[in-house]
Amino acid sequence: MTTDQSLVLRTYADAARTAHATLTALDQLSGDGDFGDNLREGLDRVTAALDAHPDRPPYAVAASVFLDEVGGTSGPLIGLLFQELARAHEAHSDERDAWRAGTGEGLAAIQRVGEAEPGDRTMVDALVPARDALEAGSGPREVALAALEGAHATAALRARRGRASYVGQRAVGFPDPGALGVALLFWSRARARKEAPGELTVYLPTVPGTEPPA
Repeated sequence: MTTDQSLVLRTYADAARTAHATLTALDQLSGDGDFGDNLREGLDRVTAALDAHPDRPPYAVAASVFLDEVGGTSGPLIGLLFQELARAHEAHSDERDAWRAGTGEGLAAIQRVGEAEPGDRTMVDALVPARDALEAGSGPREVALAALEGAHATAALRARRGRASYVGQRAVGFPDPGALGVALLFWSRARARKEAPGELTVYLPTVPGTEPPA
């Protein structure tokens, strides 16, 4: 089964809207608090660009938007991931091979630019288990679970990279927003294939200030 790239991106945009308050609250613990806005607004721009240019390769469209139009530290890094996914989907006819190659090359590009390693409490901690699952031949559901579990495991880590490294223990106990935001991409791919491991809200942690009213 080949998944429509546009559907994956539109599902990702929906996921970013659902997770916006959580991602914002997580980033307020460790950064500028703008990650939720940047991811949601970036993906909204992607879907608008897809509507305006339906003939362009969707992941290439997403790469262009995140590299050129989305601010913050994470925007360009997510753009690099989309750039490599676009290249891989052009080079590989098999979707699983394309995701394996694109995720691996995207991870390498992000590490070259950001110099983060596993355990630094960054999006790398979600991408490494996703890449490993893809290289092991796992399907979308298992890859999504690996990415989500990697993201949630950052709750036990103290940041060693980026702005979060300056806030000490304040963010410990809650996952890194960048790792969770990237993991949502793999959940969205599985969702687009009707293979998601449960509803997204199951994987969104409760952060002070985001609890629903009693």
